[in-house]
Parts: sequence; structure tokens; C-alpha cells
Amino acid sequence: MFVRIACCFVIALHILAASAFSKDNPLTGAAERIEKHRMADATVLVVDSSGKPIPGAMVTVEQTRHAFLFGCNIYKWGKAPDEKTEAAYRRQYEGLLNYATLGFYWASYERKEGRPEHEYAGNVADWCKQKNIATKGHPLAWNHSDPRWLPDDSGTVRRLQMERIDDCVKRFRGKIDRWDVVNEATHFDRPDMLRRAPKQTAMWRETGNVKFIKECFKHARAANPEATLLINDYRNDVKYERLIEKLVDAQGKPIYDVIGMQSHMHAGVWPDGMIWDVCERFGRFGVPLHFTEMTILSGKPRPWGKPDSHWPSTPEGERRQAADVERIYTLLFSHPAVEAITWWDFSDHHAWRRAPAGLLRADMTPKPAYERLLKLVKQKWWTKQTLQSDNTGTAPFRGFLGDYTVVVTVDGKKETAKSFALEKGSKNRWTMPIDAQLKKKS
Repeated sequence: MFVRIACCFVIALHILAASAFSKDNPLTGAAERIEKHRMADATVLVVDSSGKPIPGAMVTVEQTRHAFLFGCNIYKWGKAPDEKTEAAYRRQYEGLLNYATLGFYWASYERKEGRPEHEYAGNVADWCKQKNIATKGHPLAWNHSDPRWLPDDSGTVRRLQMERIDDCVKRFRGKIDRWDVVNEATHFDRPDMLRRAPKQTAMWRETGNVKFIKECFKHARAANPEATLLINDYRNDVKYERLIEKLVDAQGKPIYDVIGMQSHMHAGVWPDGMIWDVCERFGRFGVPLHFTEMTILSGKPRPWGKPDSHWPSTPEGERRQAADVERIYTLLFSHPAVEAITWWDFSDHHAWRRAPAGLLRADMTPKPAYERLLKLVKQKWWTKQTLQSDNTGTAPFRGFLGDYTVVVTVDGKKETAKSFALEKGSKNRWTMPIDAQLKKKS
């Protein structure tokens, strides 16, 4: 109850602070910012095997994946009530998203001591890798609830926590290389945490907040030096800023790679000014920002303190959700510091707090918000062009950052496709060599 009231209070402060900014609508200029920050120039060079340019070749460039991470938690993978529903869940997921958050909540991940759910997590991660979906584990350390078997001794709890980080990060290296290392540390000792997780909270208190966070990051970094490590919190105010300022090593460098921010909007949708203010506030730290948990309802908003109960999605709510999704995703996609948006949850089926939070309904049919987001991600913000090489054998274009397949057609004959990555700050000069003998015969 306390945390829900606190969340509403923080949101109210943000809304008040953002009201003055509303005169300058941050959506103004979004299209120009997207073109500037999310696109880059590239050139396809068509040559024969001796390096001689080939003019007049037809060049098809088609994007296959965004560099920007459009994600969701994937908690219901393999848990649908029947095969048809499961197939629909997976089909809709891979049709839209390129990023998945897997659950690593200690109490549910390791219900019995020494028997963590590694097999299930591995199966989900394997499916994601097969579908070219990047993955993240959430969270490695969070005192939301104690495993039933956890001992009372704080020293043992601390040792087990660090061993858990070592095990998970090492075990899934190459399959899961992004981690929310510590979750909701700004207010780790709030009353509800003391009640639900007294053993972890006592250990955290005894260790000290910043010291504990740094130790967790040190273990995660050692377990996989190539991993992307996040600090994540529901607080998006000055308290989170002050904590982040302390998370540096002896040389003053950040121990984190990404700042994660939750944005559950069960009680009401954030105004544009507040969203932009959050991006600016945390963008100053000079690392990527991830909106790690975004919820926009397709039903009536409810205050955090109200008990969970039946919470239906409505036609009017679905229309409003679709409009809010387009507006907020456009705003965040236009901000240069933001590199990922993770929705929460994908479907209304057993969604958190039983809220109508999904992009899909409980039966896995898409809501208008899904269709609206699909048009943005795979059409408006997606590049597919057919070009023709000029006298120098080049075919320039400008496209959205990400992975591409290029196919060249010479005299009606298609050559083998090649894959490239369109990257910010790169020359992006892609060479497509055509077999000279083949061209001669054709």
C-alpha cells in the first residue's frame, strides 16, 4: 500500500513539473528527431569480381531487424492453456517484437533450494535466439519476496545472493547477455518489502544500499564481462538520480551500462511533458535509457491502493490505448538517449494485477494497440527500397538503423543475398561483388 501511494505521489509531482513544459509540445519535431537519430545513410556498391563497377543493377535493400529494442516480458511462453493459444502468443510476439524479458525472480525461480528453473529459462532463451529476439534477465537481485528455504543468517543470505548472480550470468552467457542486476533499490527497505522479504531486506540493510548494489554489479560483471548491465527502478525522480550518482567505481566511472526506468500507468497515462522530462533528467548520465516496464491500459484506470479484482478491457479503452501507444512510442523513439521500450504484459491472460494491460486480449487476439504499433515498427519505421546502381556502380539510400538483407539483380538474374548492419557513425558502404563470368554469360 505504501509503495503504491508513493508511486502516485511521484507521478503527481512529475505532472505538476511537466505542466509548464506543455506549452512546447515535445511531440513537435518528433518526425525530424526520428529521422536524425534513428536513421543513417548507406551506399551499396555493385562490382564484378575484378572490382569494376556495374551500372544499371537493381538493388533491393530490406530491413530484417531494428537496432532499437522493441520488447515485452515473455512470461507466458509455454504456459498458455492450449496449443492454439500458445501458437497465437508466439506468432504475435515474434511478428512485432525483437526483445524479450525473462523472469528470474528468486522466490519463484528457485522454489526448492538448489533446483532453479534453468531448463525452462533455457528453452525460452533458445526460442528467442532462433527467432532473432534479444533477451534480458530480470532481476538478479530484488527483495520482493524471500524464497521459503532462505536461512535467517544475513551473511549466508548475502553469499547465496552473490552465488545466484554468478550462476545465472555465467550459465546463460551467449543466450542472455542483458541483466537487470538490482531492482528498485531507491526504496528497498519500504514497509511492504520488510513484510514480504524480511531476510533479504535485513541483509541488504546490514550491508548498506550502495555497497550491496556495487557488490552485485561486481559479480555480474565478472561472470560475463561482455554483458549489458542495468540498474532498474520505479522511481523516476531526484531520489533515483542521487542513487545513480553514487554508483561509480574508484575511477568515477559508472558501474552500470544502462539506466532502466519503469513506467506502469495503471493509475493514468503520463503526459508528454513528464515523459520528456524523465528522458532529459536521466539522459544527462550519458548512458542509454531503457523504459523497462511500460503499462498502458485498455480499461479504466485504477488507483494503486484499490484491491485487485476483475478488470475488463473495453472497446473505448482499447481505442484510447492505441492512441496513447502511438503517441508515447513516437515520443520515446524520437529521444536520442532511449534505446529500448519493454511492454508489460504482452497479453491480458493472467496479466499483472489482472489489469487489461496487454497488447493482446486474453484469447491472444490483437488489440488495436498491437496493430497500431505493428504499423509503426514494421512499416512507418521500417526500410525496404528498390534502387538502381548508377554509372559508378553505387546505389545510395537512407534507412532505419538495424540489420538488412541486400539482393542485387543483374540482367534479370538475382545474385545471392548478403546481410549488413546499418549503424550510426559508420561509413555503411556495402559491397556486392557479382561473378564476372555470370554477368558475361547473361
